[in-house]
Formats: sequence, C-alpha cells, structure tokens
Amino acid sequence: MDQIDKKILNLLQSNSRLTYKEIAKEINLTATPVFDRIKKMETAGIIDRYVTILNKENIGPSLTVFCQVTLIKQTKEASRHFEECINQMKEVVECNFVSGSFDYLLKVFVKNMASYHELHQSKLSAIEGVSLINSYFVMAETKTTTALPIT
Repeated sequence: MDQIDKKILNLLQSNSRLTYKEIAKEINLTATPVFDRIKKMETAGIIDRYVTILNKENIGPSLTVFCQVTLIKQTKEASRHFEECINQMKEVVECNFVSGSFDYLLKVFVKNMASYHELHQSKLSAIEGVSLINSYFVMAETKTTTALPIT
C-alpha cells in the first residue's frame, strides 16, 4: 500500500459515497487507476465493506452502555458459548475479548434504562458462565469516529 492508496482510503473513510471521478480529482489521477486501486484493496480485504452511519440522536431516544463482563471460567468453550450468545443480540454493537480484570467489553445501544434493565436481566445475565457484569452509562459522547488512522 503506497501513499496514493492511503489518500484514497482516507477519502473513502470520510465519505464512502465519493465517485471514482471525485477521488481522482482530489489526488490528481484519472478515474481508471483509482477504480483499479480500490478494487485491488477490496480484493485484498483492506476495504472490508461500505456502510451508512446513522445519527443516533435523529432516530429516537437511545442509551449507550459499556459493559464489562467477567466469565466464571476462561476456557475456550466458555468464550465460544458467550460469543455465540452475544452475536444473537442486536443491542450489542461491539464485543471485544480483552486482557485485564474482566474478560469482555461490550458496547450496547438501547432505547432507555428500562430497555437496558430488560436486556441485562433476561439476556446478558442469563448467559451460562457469566459471573459479573459492570455497566457504565454514557452521559455524553466527546469523540466518535469510525475512521482508522492511516499514516
């Protein structure tokens, strides 16, 4: 990946709806090499997918919660079971296996506190092998981005 590819990636991260022509104009190329470079990065798995990012405030009330989850046992089977259960929950938008004093860090979006309480009681704490859940409620987002730093 050279500097031109990195420029293309930065442009796409800021606006994935840019046309090949618009990208070409920004980086002083023609549309054909831009198309070829993007296709090559898609094929290589550098570009994973294109998505639409919704504004949470404009789609209704929402509550963001970070959950630290500790499992009773840290075995392959316990982790696999937990991850399978989490992957079924649409409210969990991120699940990360981490090192430290707990096992998983979840990012959860729900409508309100009552919705979170229901999720916590009927889904999260109902997963076999879950020992402890610590919940942290976001009062204000000070930075949110999907763009990865490319230098």
